[in-house]
Amino acid sequence: MSLDREQVLNGAMRLVDDDGLDALSLRTLAARLGVQAPTLYWHVKNKAALLDALADAIMDEAIAGVPGSGGDGREWLLAALGQLRAALLRHRDGARIVAGARYSMRRGDFSELAMATLVGHGIDLHHARLLVLAGERYTFGWVLEEQGTVPEEPDIDVDALRARFPVATRAITEYFTAGRTADDLYRDIARLVLNLPDETR
Repeated sequence: MSLDREQVLNGAMRLVDDDGLDALSLRTLAARLGVQAPTLYWHVKNKAALLDALADAIMDEAIAGVPGSGGDGREWLLAALGQLRAALLRHRDGARIVAGARYSMRRGDFSELAMATLVGHGIDLHHARLLVLAGERYTFGWVLEEQGTVPEEPDIDVDALRARFPVATRAITEYFTAGRTADDLYRDIARLVLNLPDETR
């Protein structure tokens, strides 16, 4: 069977989306593609190079969704980070793949675009770099938690929980009773990270 690099990468992404990152190896990918493992070395040097390529593919999706550079720079960055989160969530273990990629040039392209856009909006380079770094790391950490394994829900005594954590449970209840979602929570915290006005008040 003749393969090209695109088929190899598409097959790897489907394998991860189906079975998770821990299931990915050159041997399992070769079996899925119907070839011997050495055939893959014509297209990817090793597993690390394969993961970098998958990270690039995910970041391609994020960059494709980034809005035009009009308006406020920090608001633009918030929208760009939302596209990054969406791209990571689109693929099983997407955050682990991109966060662990050592040489993803497209991840670098996203950061470069974000910093250049902020500088173009009059934000000095030092603060632009810190804003982008903070926003990216917040987003990766958030999605890593979203995509983490959910343990079996234990039996919880709600009244005991409220008694032990009265302030936290009241804050959580008030926030979500207003009709807000987990997506709203991501954006509201991101606004704090980026020093944007709090829209929850």
